[in-house]
Amino acid sequence: MLNACILLKVVPTKGNKILDMVRKIDKIKKAYFTFGRFDIALFIEAEDYKELREVANRINGIEGVRSTETLAEA
Repeated sequence: MLNACILLKVVPTKGNKILDMVRKIDKIKKAYFTFGRFDIALFIEAEDYKELREVANRINGIEGVRSTETLAEA
């Protein structure tokens, strides 16, 4: 099992909609708003790096997501 955090920068007017959408993704265990450089933090449990990459790509495809940063556990 691979744990990771994905930090999102989003278009401010789409934040609530994006948060609702990502909470529906199966591998995401926690998702909430943050304050500072990033707008949303997601915590993921994936089987491996391939699955983590698939989830990250899905999130990057959501309209209103400006950028992401993925932090995987070593």
